[in-house]
Amino acid sequence: MTLENTPLHFLSRRLEFPPVDTASEDGLLAVGGDLSPERLLLAYKNGIFPWFNDDSLILWWTPDPRMVLFPKKVKSSKSMRKIIRDGAFALTQNTCFEQVIDHCAKIERKGQDGTWITPEMKTAYMNLYKKGHAKSFEVWEGDELVGGLYGVDLGHVFCGESMFSFKPNASKFAFIKMAKELDEKGYELIDCQVHTDHLESLGAELIPRKEFVEILKG
Repeated sequence: MTLENTPLHFLSRRLEFPPVDTASEDGLLAVGGDLSPERLLLAYKNGIFPWFNDDSLILWWTPDPRMVLFPKKVKSSKSMRKIIRDGAFALTQNTCFEQVIDHCAKIERKGQDGTWITPEMKTAYMNLYKKGHAKSFEVWEGDELVGGLYGVDLGHVFCGESMFSFKPNASKFAFIKMAKELDEKGYELIDCQVHTDHLESLGAELIPRKEFVEILKG
């Protein structure tokens, strides 16, 4: 992430964001503000999310295009369908949100030095969770927590934030099972934020930011 040569909006204490179409080419919209539950919810409802390093100001992003999954389009490979049928894993919700976010912060990721899930970010999402706006999905192998993910729940759109896996396919299992459950509940979309090959393999796709924001607005 870089701030060089970017016309930036600096947020004040007022609970507002600039229009998303004023973001830079790489999706950077604004700097500063805070991580209060009210500001975070306003951000997610407008297609904006925070992402910054421990030594950085708070950075707010709204990339265009946006990586999303329409729940009905989730892909499950033949091997994953067998894993699901065999019942080796079990899925729960909101049984250990703090553990999930801790594991997401600490797990090593290829090509990533450190984590963007700083103590400040963890506190912010814990506060959202306590207010009923954040949710975790946990994957268990017997009594062992082996995978999971968490995100912000807007009621018709689930905004995924991060996932972890200690066993092969555990995070895929969480994502697929979550998508099927959200589809059954009538959710329109799962926000995946930015493209990765892993998410694309599960059925996620890029759509214009304008279309994404229209879905958010209902």
